[in-house]
Amino acid sequence: MSLVLDSPVAERPAADVRHGRGFWAVAGTFLIAMAYSTVPAPLFPLYVAREGFSTFAVTVVFAAFAVGVVISLVLAGHVSDWAGRKAILIPALSLEIVSALLFLTSTSLPVLIVARVVNGLGVGMIAATATAYLHDLHSRHRPGASPRRFEIVSTAANIGGLGVGALVAGALAQYAPSPLSTPYVVLAVLLVVSIAAVALTPETVVRKRVSYRPQRISADHGDRTGYFAAAAGAFSAFAVFGVFTSVSPGFVAGQLHHPSRLLAGLVVFLVFGGAALAQTVTGGLSLSVRRAVGVGGQAIGVLLVVAGMYATSFPLFLVGGALAGIGAGVQFKASIGAVSAMAAPEKRGEALATLFFIAYLGLSVPSLSIGLATRYLAPTTVMAWFAGVLLVLLAGVAALSRRAAGSGAGRPSRT
Repeated sequence: MSLVLDSPVAERPAADVRHGRGFWAVAGTFLIAMAYSTVPAPLFPLYVAREGFSTFAVTVVFAAFAVGVVISLVLAGHVSDWAGRKAILIPALSLEIVSALLFLTSTSLPVLIVARVVNGLGVGMIAATATAYLHDLHSRHRPGASPRRFEIVSTAANIGGLGVGALVAGALAQYAPSPLSTPYVVLAVLLVVSIAAVALTPETVVRKRVSYRPQRISADHGDRTGYFAAAAGAFSAFAVFGVFTSVSPGFVAGQLHHPSRLLAGLVVFLVFGGAALAQTVTGGLSLSVRRAVGVGGQAIGVLLVVAGMYATSFPLFLVGGALAGIGAGVQFKASIGAVSAMAAPEKRGEALATLFFIAYLGLSVPSLSIGLATRYLAPTTVMAWFAGVLLVLLAGVAALSRRAAGSGAGRPSRT
């Protein structure tokens, strides 16, 4: 089987205004696409009230997103390197619109699950393609310039977009009519505008024929101890993201007695916003310092979350969520930096694909486990157990990181 694939277009000798405009168009598109992914988060309590879903059913809907992302990452996340950025990004954005239309047609569990799988399929293609597209456009707009602008903007659009989506959806659900429809309509319109913006952006690759193969998933990349430390760190970071996106809105409405959809969206926004901000401001730190900040932030944050639930204190819960998000953001950045530094250049894409695969397991497995456990135990008890397991995992990350550093692996990275 063959596909039309690509090779980089020759670098332009001077700054190109069209590439500069395209950079911001793709950045806005990236942010909108990622924002759409968290629109359902503050709406989950409304689905529970309307359809009588259990917490476990809600986490199944959420985990369906991670399944779609993993499938897409393996099958299509790398194809824009061959077929062209726009050839992948525009169909991926179209999948997001299809997902929104599914959410608008029904609130039944099967439809919600399918809508989230389609959402995940689109995001798996968008995350990899938009990031590569931003790098290409930045390089052509500012030849020889520092990649700092690209790094800040791509992080803000990716992780920050996840927070913005939940906040906007929560505000619309709180104050606009038809709370289970309006957020999807607004984001679907923005996605249509994004497709037009991408269509007008210059392509950065040319296409040629090569044989297609799925992205390989392998754990054999450089120092195994260092890689296991990075993988465990990525898993723990996404576990925090998954719990706050899937079940925290229900905790806020139930155990903390704050049914406001805006507050539910604010919790998710603070977690992802804190992660994006922390990733940006810690870019110059060494790998070991980032790892320490990540482990410490996650540990303190999740303990404050549990304390807030037991004390029925929303402010304490909110502070804990923000700290946990900051720690998770820095932790994940440290994992990306470690893997990028230790993997051979010709296997770097494969190494990062494996890391993302493990990370998205962290996004789904802990959330599903918590959702199932709440059918038999009190939510506060379940969160206390989650905190305990997370602390053990973080201790393992710290121990593996020290061992890798002692063996000369996992040197400081500025990635």
